[in-house]
Amino acid sequence: MTSAIKPLIAPAHISAIAPYQAGKPIEELAREFGLDPAGIVKLASNENPLGMPETARAALAGAAATLARYPDPNGYDLKVALGQRYGVPMNWLTLGNGSNDILEIAALALLEPGASAVYAQHSFVVYRLATQARGARHIQVPAVDYGHDLDAMFDAIADDTRVVFIANPNNPTGTFVTGDDVAAFLARVRQAHGERVIVVLDEAYNEYLDPDLRFDSVALVRQYPNLLVSRTFSKAYGLAGLRVGYAVAQPGLTDLLNRVRQPFNVNTLAQAAAIAALEDAAFLARSYELNKAGKQQLCQAFDTLSLRYVPSFGNFVLVHVGDAARINLELLKRGVIVRPVAGDGLPEWLRVTIGLPEENQRFIAALTDVLAT
Repeated sequence: MTSAIKPLIAPAHISAIAPYQAGKPIEELAREFGLDPAGIVKLASNENPLGMPETARAALAGAAATLARYPDPNGYDLKVALGQRYGVPMNWLTLGNGSNDILEIAALALLEPGASAVYAQHSFVVYRLATQARGARHIQVPAVDYGHDLDAMFDAIADDTRVVFIANPNNPTGTFVTGDDVAAFLARVRQAHGERVIVVLDEAYNEYLDPDLRFDSVALVRQYPNLLVSRTFSKAYGLAGLRVGYAVAQPGLTDLLNRVRQPFNVNTLAQAAAIAALEDAAFLARSYELNKAGKQQLCQAFDTLSLRYVPSFGNFVLVHVGDAARINLELLKRGVIVRPVAGDGLPEWLRVTIGLPEENQRFIAALTDVLAT
């Protein structure tokens, strides 16, 4: 017999947290509906449908012999590789157990009761969760066209604001803010608030941007000591299961992050695979091209079905389906997993990860069938 946990043992701001709801695993759906796991299509968690690069698999095999020992706590080799890629010293880099860890570390280092964080409506849920976990005040700014309103976010910065979170491209809506707009926002923040307000630029989906939209955010880090750029190997690099991300920031901010970062937070296999993936330009190019074609495939289907969607700059598309709860359930019964986003304030929408062509077609056929019933 178990007894309920008394809420008084935790601070009120912790008890108030609604735990993060991850995408439904294939195995869970198979058990729930008696389906064959091999026939289930998962398009819920923005994973790379190509899987892990073969170069990373080889790196894992080579690193396996060292697993009896703790990983390098400073991630020296990975930081060298990242430093060479972005032209920054090692003390500008922080490693995380996925970029989610980077966001949590930033919140831990910078937020506390009596401070506040600014973030956009319909932006990545971890901004809200990380702020709540530190007992800080939420300043959620209404979205414009499902994306960030940087002017309103600037106006929302208060005397107690320590952090502004910007997802670019944004999850779950897929919207994008141009490099010029980001640079202008940073200049306004610095002019008005100096370096007391840290801007966290979350670029988890950066590698999926068309080349003409990409901008050098690391160059902005060199210009602004109050900027932290967060990236991940979980998406385009295909290493979601290994959990490795990183931040680029000037040394003063990096030092703060490393004061609260857990030791050994990025494991040996993750470090080795990330180095290999970072150097695999061919795999990254394939991931981009597959995603571009898949996005077109989904959007054409939505147009045919007269469904409204948000133009996406990531590896997913947010589509308006109306009764999303019912449609999601019917898709699950047909062995197709997508992502409901009611918790993000979008109860009539579903977020669909772009998969392989045949996976996209399975989803399109299932959705067409559901909408016809």
